[in-house]
Amino acid sequence: MKRLQWDAEEAIDWSTPIDPSRPLIDEGSFGMAQLPFVQRLSKSQQEALRAHIAAYQLSQFMHGEQGALMTAAALTHAVPDYEGKLYAATQTMDEARHVEVYERYIRKLAIVYPMSTGLKAVIDTTLKADRWVKIAIGMNMVVEGLALGSFQNMRRSTACSLLRAIVEGVLRDEARHVAFGNVYVTQAIAEMHPDDREDVADFAFMVVSAMRRARRDVDGSRSFQPDPGFAQALSNVGIDPIDFVKGVLEARQSGVRVQPPSDQVHAYRDVMMPALVRVGAVTARACERYAQAGIKIYEDQTVLRAMEDAC
Repeated sequence: MKRLQWDAEEAIDWSTPIDPSRPLIDEGSFGMAQLPFVQRLSKSQQEALRAHIAAYQLSQFMHGEQGALMTAAALTHAVPDYEGKLYAATQTMDEARHVEVYERYIRKLAIVYPMSTGLKAVIDTTLKADRWVKIAIGMNMVVEGLALGSFQNMRRSTACSLLRAIVEGVLRDEARHVAFGNVYVTQAIAEMHPDDREDVADFAFMVVSAMRRARRDVDGSRSFQPDPGFAQALSNVGIDPIDFVKGVLEARQSGVRVQPPSDQVHAYRDVMMPALVRVGAVTARACERYAQAGIKIYEDQTVLRAMEDAC
């Protein structure tokens, strides 16, 4: 895996200029633009909203990599076999590099938003896990799976060549991390006692349900209290978070649904959940829990495999 390491200083042209005052996301890729509430904003306010939402997303990328760095280090200690420790050590190096590049880029934007409550809950839960398999699931399937989808979408939607170059480098590493989790966790779960397998499946369900609850709170379908960082981004644009959530609810009541670009990867549907199913972390009993919670299970690995093969 040493040959796959890359030097952030040499691989990225950090002299590429960026304008922190301009949106980083192409207008056509900004899903919120479909909301009547957003369409009623002035053009300058719409541009500011795109810029701050991008900064919020990039902040989550950085925080996620910081969490992945800690969990990768924990996995290096916890994984039982020597080869697994060596790989986890290389992943720790990858995560440190990812923190470096995102932190350096965000410094150019001069604004960092706090870690989302959902992401923090997953990372905290993963770090406290009592089995190395759970740590791998929380990191390599959930956090890295969401990152893989989000990074792919950012690469396609950003208008900034510097950011695109950063994301492309990180993507290659993340796809490898998800694939690593598949190899090691699949074998470990297959060799477990059924009771231990159910324990791991319960952990996966707990992490997934926490992420889904946090996502519903952010997009306004359940709560008038969006994620604090997201609310801060809205406030920085002069938008009352409560007014925004009301606008989302009103749009839904009138039949307006935000439609993502046709080439956008759905991180949960296309990457994270298929990765969990693939390793055996979704048992028959767990399926009942997902159904009771209203959480759909997606098994199609087409997009996931394509991303792993491409990277």
